[in-house]
Amino acid sequence: MLPNDPWLDQVREAALEPGLPVIDAHHHLWSIELAVPKRTYGYMPADFLADIASGHRIVATVFIEARAARPEHLPEHLRPVAETEWLIAATPEPDGKSSATAVAAGIVAFADLNHPAAEDILQGHLGAAAGRLRGIRQSSTHNDDPAVVGGHPQSPPHRLLDPAFRRGFARLAPLGLSYDAWLYQPQLPELIDLARAFPGTAIIVDHLGAPLAAGRYAGRREEGFTEWRQQLDELARCPNVFMKLGGSAMHMFGFGWEKRPLPPSSDELAAATAHFYHAAIDAFSPARCMFESNFPVDRERCSYGVLWNSFKKIAARYSAGEKLDLFCNTAARVYRLPQFIQATPAKEQP
Repeated sequence: MLPNDPWLDQVREAALEPGLPVIDAHHHLWSIELAVPKRTYGYMPADFLADIASGHRIVATVFIEARAARPEHLPEHLRPVAETEWLIAATPEPDGKSSATAVAAGIVAFADLNHPAAEDILQGHLGAAAGRLRGIRQSSTHNDDPAVVGGHPQSPPHRLLDPAFRRGFARLAPLGLSYDAWLYQPQLPELIDLARAFPGTAIIVDHLGAPLAAGRYAGRREEGFTEWRQQLDELARCPNVFMKLGGSAMHMFGFGWEKRPLPPSSDELAAATAHFYHAAIDAFSPARCMFESNFPVDRERCSYGVLWNSFKKIAARYSAGEKLDLFCNTAARVYRLPQFIQATPAKEQP
């Protein structure tokens, strides 16, 4: 049992559209023993599978780095490779044929792209990942408001513009790797600049590009939303950029679900967040968007089954083929998991 299970258990829902295939495009795993800094609880594959067993048809998942294994016997810059090694040992090889969820069918690892030996880090992950490495994430989250940052690590300002970072970033495309961008809305102009400078590198924006509504941003929600939407429209003009739909339960979105006596229902989640998701899909199209759970981070505020029900309610306006993109096929294409691509309904084929 995880720490907030009794709280989450107060709101349980039957899965909507249980036959709809889903690739969870963004989740983490970590163990207490390997995590640095030490965590108060682990989130192992068995914990994740227990969450997945909520009635939704999760066919595969994409693991995103959590920097949860950093053994001291390795040089500092190579320690993140141990996380990839641990993950491969902890999750079975997905075959795309079993009805069981293929956990971590794709892996997005951490690498310090600013490091002079960035190539060695990338090669270390490639050697450890058993053919499942799909991309790299190095966060660029930076803000001077503690209410925004919370417990998240701070990145140096303007990382995406740093020439040293860009030298490492330039190594991704030749190795067939994408880049996951975790940043806050004020960094979106820098991401636009990066995407234009590297049109041959696939960039996936995590968590809707984090429109902010916590701390000093709480009083300017409408203004902030308008600014964020304009930036998304500009970013979407870069055809190499894709959008992850999720993360809106996190504290920087300003909803405070975790402070309530009861966790939110899917109706409440959808009512509060649908405008973000619809704006992102309008900007990028379903063919360039993918839903993500961001578990166990968003687990602090809602359960897995309720979260995916909210996504399905938000996506109710889209066609069957568009839903396949949003819930499965975009992630399968972007993270190069062709065995999980689902056929478009015949009535929607051209």
